[in-house]
Amino acid sequence: MGYSVQDVPVRGGALRVGCWQGDGPVERVILAVHGITASHRSWGLVADSVAPGTLILAPDLRGRGRSGALPGPSGMSQHATDCRTVLQELADGRCDVAVGHSMGGFVAATLAGQHPDAVGSLLLVDGGVPFELPDGADLAATMQAVLGPAVERLSLEFTSRAEYQRFWQEHPAFADTWNGAVADYVDYDLGDEGPPYRSTVAGDLITEDYPQMFAGGPTELAWPAVTAPTVFLRAPRGLLDEEGGLYPPALLDDWATGRPNFTWRAVPGVNHYTITLSGMGAHAVVDAVAELLADEEAM
Repeated sequence: MGYSVQDVPVRGGALRVGCWQGDGPVERVILAVHGITASHRSWGLVADSVAPGTLILAPDLRGRGRSGALPGPSGMSQHATDCRTVLQELADGRCDVAVGHSMGGFVAATLAGQHPDAVGSLLLVDGGVPFELPDGADLAATMQAVLGPAVERLSLEFTSRAEYQRFWQEHPAFADTWNGAVADYVDYDLGDEGPPYRSTVAGDLITEDYPQMFAGGPTELAWPAVTAPTVFLRAPRGLLDEEGGLYPPALLDDWATGRPNFTWRAVPGVNHYTITLSGMGAHAVVDAVAELLADEEAM
């Protein structure tokens, strides 16, 4: 796959977009949307395995990566608007499949609900189905507990890029699955200035986005208008590689009730990170994309 980057004008500046294109003319467009504190480089392994004739457009969301300086307000509707602009600028205004990992699933689902003409099919990778917030829960404390080191790092400084790599190598999610794609993803997270080095992720936009992944947020409000065939891939282990993952099967079964276009399945042997950043996870994503494309062509 050939790789390049494009800067797309959006509100407040330019949105950086990673572009992977296979050999030959473009036959299909995949929009790939990353998670809450991630970047477009989380899709490298997926891009390596897609079919020829595929164009992957993977933005650094507002406040992340090389879009880190873009201002708020943020939120799922704003991210969906930014993604629609990417499709209008770099494709024909539509993607064949919108793939979203973690918070990116919420962005992709919001895009599919608010702009149905922009999305052919929807692939949600361990994200996009709203969570229920327990009564009396404190959102800030919940975010810290759930995201753990992913949020902790935003306030830290590192003396070298190697020190930052070691910080992530000690993360439970990567204890047994460190690879070149993870190393690239981690290195890209740092800005060019340093030492000291800091993550490029804008913490204030993270705190704007996180509450919108719960019931009653923009994504849940957009879901009734989602007509795109939807597959959800569940990671059986969570952000800290803990058993159980983010999504109990019962929650997904309930969500599928009354939504004939929504199906889900688990991807064995992965956690919330390695569902895109390991060979096993990336192949599951690529297989699901191929399945959705085949169903589109058969219609």
